[in-house]
Amino acid sequence: MNSRANQLKAFDRLLTIMDELRTQCPWDKKQTIETLRHLTIEETYELGDAILDNDLEEVKKELGDVLLHIVFYSKIGSETNDFDIADVCNEICEKLINRHPHIYGDVKVENEEDVKRNWENLKLKEGKLSVLEGVPKSLPALVKANRIQEKVAGVGFDWEESHQVWEKVEEELKEFKAEVNKGDMDAMESEYGDVLFSMVNYARFLNINPENALERTNKKFSKRFQYLESKAKAINKPLKDMTLAEMDIFWEEAKGL
Repeated sequence: MNSRANQLKAFDRLLTIMDELRTQCPWDKKQTIETLRHLTIEETYELGDAILDNDLEEVKKELGDVLLHIVFYSKIGSETNDFDIADVCNEICEKLINRHPHIYGDVKVENEEDVKRNWENLKLKEGKLSVLEGVPKSLPALVKANRIQEKVAGVGFDWEESHQVWEKVEEELKEFKAEVNKGDMDAMESEYGDVLFSMVNYARFLNINPENALERTNKKFSKRFQYLESKAKAINKPLKDMTLAEMDIFWEEAKGL
């Protein structure tokens, strides 16, 4: 791997290129923090896809795209004299030092859970009014549910055993089923949300990331359905003209691939 000197040289090269693009490229000159926002979100999702695919070459490329955005925002910040890349780096360095007193101070921890609890308590001491302030409002609901549960667990608001969480799941399923039988759409949606929230909580106790798990299933389903489509095309029979029994034959074949 590269030496620290080469790593710093590469980062300096990126900063120089960003300076040049900002002054010479018509597209780069026009960008603002606001116009970059949706592109940053897109790049982050692309990085997430590469990670789920375990494609390390693609992970490297997508990390570069995300890093470019960080440098881009910092360059724009420097033009308004609000902050530059050094400020960004120093800010995160100070946060890491302050949030790791078991490394840079005299605090003792026994395990990962102690670290998480210290992290949340330190954030409150820094002026946060709620442990939930660190959960972005725009997160997808499934990811947000997981982060909310992790945050409150960090300050001790949590179940003690996984079987207690599963019992809660079963309770929520019964309540959801009762509302389905009544046919009240608003109540059904509310109870369905409770089912999902409790399932996310159970996944956390099993050390399963619910977002990753669901995306794996999305990919698996898509692959199997595309196989079904290819088989239907091979026999020159549109899916809409096939019976479920006929489609199921190809579906079972896809499951064996």
